[in-house]
Amino acid sequence: MEEIDEIRQRKLEMLQQQKQEHARAEQQILALENIVKPRFTKEALTRFGNLKTGQPEIAMQLLVILGQLIQAGKVAVVDDDLLVNILKEIQPKKKEIKIIRK
Repeated sequence: MEEIDEIRQRKLEMLQQQKQEHARAEQQILALENIVKPRFTKEALTRFGNLKTGQPEIAMQLLVILGQLIQAGKVAVVDDDLLVNILKEIQPKKKEIKIIRK
């Protein structure tokens, strides 16, 4: 019985640690959004909201890149064109498929 209790205790500790890490990540994301979002134009904010809903991983990559650019002083205002250009750079290139009929 002691062995089962020990396993349960370790599992509980592991779950609590994961929960804390998740909470820390959420706080970091919110802090980054608070830095970046005020610099968005209306169109850029709409595009980012759609992207965050549909592809949250890519939205996080975009947030990190924009945060770095803003902190480096390279970007003052984030417009829709800038978002599109960055998205083109971070999304994987699609192979072009040509169909030849004979």
